[in-house]
Amino acid sequence: MLPTASHPLREELHDEVHARPPLPVASPSRVTCLALLVGNDVRDREWQGLRDLGTRFGVVLDQKPTGYFSADFGAFRLKWERHTEFSRYVFVVDGASVEGGSEAPFAHPAVESVPADWLAALPGQIIFAGHAEIVATRSCDAADLVSLSRSAFGDRPLVGSTIADDKATALTDFRVDEGGYSRLLLIDRGLTPAQAGRVVQSLLEIDLYRMLALLAFPVARQLAPLLSRDERELAAIADLLVKADAASEPLLLDRLTSLQAEIERREADHHYRFRAAEAYHEIVQGRLAQMREQRIGSLQTWQEFMERRLGPAINTCNAAMAQLESLSQRVTRATQLLSTRIGITRELQNQQLLESMNQRAAAQLRLQATVEGLSVAAVTYYIVGLVKYLADGLADAGWPIDPGIMTAVSIPLVAALVYLAVRRVRRSVAKQTGALK
Repeated sequence: MLPTASHPLREELHDEVHARPPLPVASPSRVTCLALLVGNDVRDREWQGLRDLGTRFGVVLDQKPTGYFSADFGAFRLKWERHTEFSRYVFVVDGASVEGGSEAPFAHPAVESVPADWLAALPGQIIFAGHAEIVATRSCDAADLVSLSRSAFGDRPLVGSTIADDKATALTDFRVDEGGYSRLLLIDRGLTPAQAGRVVQSLLEIDLYRMLALLAFPVARQLAPLLSRDERELAAIADLLVKADAASEPLLLDRLTSLQAEIERREADHHYRFRAAEAYHEIVQGRLAQMREQRIGSLQTWQEFMERRLGPAINTCNAAMAQLESLSQRVTRATQLLSTRIGITRELQNQQLLESMNQRAAAQLRLQATVEGLSVAAVTYYIVGLVKYLADGLADAGWPIDPGIMTAVSIPLVAALVYLAVRRVRRSVAKQTGALK
């Protein structure tokens, strides 16, 4: 017993190394592989189609969809796999193709044993379709290769090599025949059924993942003129940025942000496709390394063919992605630089505005001081007038007072009191304003 609880994914992760095992294939046999690009919206339909096929041949499938299924349907064996963006169907039929009483590779492929109406209803779009034939030992001298090229590949140039430590020979032409299928001929010289199954799966996967990797190539060609245009736009903005003034900086910033948004949209749209192409290319290289090829005469090997035909396309895709990422980084730096310049310009404008406000405040203070002086004089005048009325009244009432002297004496006293009162009010207001701040 385990000492503590297991991680909920422990068994699933442990069994992942055993997932999707290849079907064992004995010589002679026929194999057909179909790979269809499918979206998540048709996954349920895909599984229901497999269940319908099982019903026709008496094979029971689970109600709940899975990511892998393999079974013997009698007339053929089927292995189905669900991958991230495609599903793969592999059909195997024992025995060689026979035409006119003798072996004729690809005359009757494995897919002929599968109901045609069921195949026509498969959801998705075919990205790869290939026939493979495993035949028993036969020579592979120059004359035999010419005969194979004529009979099995329509007299087209072959690509091939001996593989698996000289236990087999793999031949193909990397072409699509009239029926829409590519062709692979595996000549068995001592492979076990398990080895033959692994070899056939690897060889078919080389062609399949080659196609999936090339999905990014049209995207790279489509992006090339657009990226060149963006390069020119960025260069033009950079030239203007060198001699830009405060009036033109906002217009340049608008052009830069528009360019940056367009580049970011392209990067977001195509990032997955380019990264997937890189991953698929690595799978192709890994499968080629597993073949342990040896040259056959003047035939081009699988490795050489892929390096000359697939390599440049992948390099083009990598260059497009690198250019897109470089553009994004350079536009970001230019935007940051221009934003900094605009920020500095705004700080200078704010500083000038503050200086202007300080000057206006100083003028207001001087005006306020002048107004306060006039206010003291006016208030003193009115209060002294009241004192004069009071003195006149007291003199008329018989008080021994000289109104003129009393009025004159009151002027400095009243002025001093008014000045002190105004000053106290101003200090009180200043204190309250400082507290509010």
